Parts: sequence; C-alpha cells; structure tokens
Amino acid sequence: MFVYGAGTATNLQARYAGADLATPARRARAVSTVLVATTMGGVAGPNLAASTGDLAHGLGIPHLAGPFLLAGAAYALAALVLTVWLRPDPLLLARTLQSERADPALDEHERSETAYGEHARTDTAHGEHTRTDRAHGEQARRDTEHGDVGRRPVATGRSPGVPAGVLIMVLTQLVMVAIMTMTPIHMHGHGHGTAASGLVIAIHIGAMYLPSPLSGWLVDRYSHLTIAVTAALALLAAGIVAATAPGGSVASFAVALALLGLGWNLGLVAGTTIITDSVPLAVRARSQGLVDLSIAIAGAVGGLVSGFLVAAAGYPVLAVGGGILALAIVPVVISTARGRRAPGVTDRW
Repeated sequence: MFVYGAGTATNLQARYAGADLATPARRARAVSTVLVATTMGGVAGPNLAASTGDLAHGLGIPHLAGPFLLAGAAYALAALVLTVWLRPDPLLLARTLQSERADPALDEHERSETAYGEHARTDTAHGEHTRTDRAHGEQARRDTEHGDVGRRPVATGRSPGVPAGVLIMVLTQLVMVAIMTMTPIHMHGHGHGTAASGLVIAIHIGAMYLPSPLSGWLVDRYSHLTIAVTAALALLAAGIVAATAPGGSVASFAVALALLGLGWNLGLVAGTTIITDSVPLAVRARSQGLVDLSIAIAGAVGGLVSGFLVAAAGYPVLAVGGGILALAIVPVVISTARGRRAPGVTDRW
C-alpha cells in the first residue's frame, strides 16, 4: 500500500506540471486538462475489480490482488511514457524561460542608468535637474523590475495565497475521503452488493475528474476564491443528500457522491492554481510537494476518523458534519480577500 500510495501521489502531482508553462490567464485550464486525462482510468478502474480479481485467481494469487496487478502495470507504462516523451521537464523549461526574460530586463536597467547618469553629469550645476533625473532613474528601475505595463508583477512581499490554497485543498480532501470511504460500507449495511457500490464509486470518480475543463474555465473566468466557495457549497450539498438518502436508493447515493466529487474537483483546481501563482519558480517544486503531503495527511485523517464517527454516531452525522466542515473554506476565502487588499502585501494572483 505504501508503494501504491506513492504512485497515487506522483500521479496527482502531474497537475502542477501542466501549469508550469501556462500563462497566468490560462493556468487553471492547464491544470484541469491534466486532471481530466485521468478520467478514463478512474472510471474504468472500479468496474474492472471483478475481472482483474478473476485474473489474479487464475494466476494462483489472492483474488483481491487483481486490481493491484492492473495498477502496477499502469504505473509502469506511465513511467515509461514520462521517461521517453516528457522532455524537456516543464518546470526546468519554465525556469530557463524566466532567466532568458530576465536578461533583457537587466540590459534595459543598465541602459537606463547610463542614460540618466550622463544627463545628471551634464546638469551638475543645476541641483534641481539632478534630483529630477535621480527620480527618473528610480522609476526606470521599478519599471524594469515589474516588467511592462499589463504584466503581472513579481511578488516581493508576503503572499496570502499559499495558506489559502493549502487550506482549501486540505479541507476538500478531508471531507471527500471521509464521506467516500464510509459510503460503500453504509450501502453494504442496507443490502447493496459490490456491483452497486462499484457503480456509485465510479460515478464519484468520474465527477472528480470529468468536470475539470469546466472547473478550469470557471477559475480563470471568475477567480480562484469564488470557485473555492462554490466547492464548499457543493460539498455541503453532497453531505445533505448523503445523510438523507433512503437506504435502498442507489441513485441517491450516486447523486451524493457525484456532488462530492464535483466539490473536490472545484477545490483542487482552485487551490492548485492559487499555489502555482503564489510560489516563485525557484522553490515551486518543493512547496508543491509539501502542499500535497498536507493533502495526503488530511485524506488519511479523514479516512481514519470517519470509521470511528460512523461507529459512534452513524453515517448521516458523518455526512452532514463533513458538509458543515467544508464551509470553513468560506472564512478562509474572506480572510484571504482582505489580506490581498492589505497594505504591504504583494501577490501574484
């Protein structure tokens, strides 16, 4: 399970690679393109559990090891594709392009300093002219550092984006895993078989990835924070539907988990884009790894706590509680929006 989890974490990190070379205005759509590419496997996987189990049994190994055989083969093929075709590395190429863009800026800075310095020397006798030229030189330096008019400025101060992005993704992951983990068990308690549970999980996974193009467009169009609030509302709706679903209704559980997957998708795309926009290229990979570690821990906590909560209070309490917890995203968004307007805070997003 450790090796399997490492593969899952690496697969999820691919969304960052999709954003490394994207322009800020299209970054969320780049993330969503990578996410939607996982839909086929995500939907097909749960429905292949029975057939891969039969294959494993035929090979003389435990029936439940079948899906892991499929996962191992898929990971090996993915590693081969990345090794052969993902060249150059998107992050390294983005750093190279940034360095190349920085060089002309430095030349422009030197030319500005020389021109204004020469002008100052010719007007040494006129102190007022000299002070004016120095002011112009300072403006030239600022223009060089920030780039042309219309270009997004480079962050020089504390950005509120990193903690906001982390909290959005941590909360959506915790709520999603907690409710998703207990839903098949709750269905089994009401007499549903593996096929019904597999269908509901397949719909859930499809909802986690299929809406990605729409999610990316919405984030680019209406801002990260607006879509983060939408994610919280979708998770709340999922919790309410799951808690009130009749025990014999597979359709109700399918709707609940579809909403759960949609809320997770919106939160992931919004949070990922915030992190990518907020962290400089020099430390982006390390920061993204730490962010995903936090997400993984949140998922583990959600899965662990959900079992105890269902045993103590029941599935409806877990579902509604998870939806209410997701609303914690709203104050995070409000606080972040205020932080972006605070004096001395420069953000990239």
